[in-house]
Amino acid sequence: HVQLVESGGGSVQAEGSLRLSCESSGITYRGPCMGWFRQNPGKEREGVAPIRRGGRTTTADSIKGRFTISKDNAENTLYLQMNSLKPEDTAMYYCAAEGEYGGNWCPRSVDYFGYWGQGTQVTVS
Repeated sequence: HVQLVESGGGSVQAEGSLRLSCESSGITYRGPCMGWFRQNPGKEREGVAPIRRGGRTTTADSIKGRFTISKDNAENTLYLQMNSLKPEDTAMYYCAAEGEYGGNWCPRSVDYFGYWGQGTQVTVS
């Protein structure tokens, strides 16, 4: 049974920073494709950044240069360092992991991921 638990969200002023963490359990192999997504009420869930087994990422244009995704493959723990936060970054942030081993395939697509955390709220004012 795979579980993903996000932490690190909160309220911050514009230009501030936050670091999100996602602890996983139940994934039986190292280096799964994992990613961060975000969503506001009434809007579609947006892919922020997935990360592949080798560490390569495909970040959304809206966060390039400000957010950094990283992963501890030994622990299957995912991080998102968010700097220079803007009010438009306000959202519920979700951690996701692939539903089954997909090799090097790791798209920034909601449909690909089979496991989701409950989310952590980030509010930027």
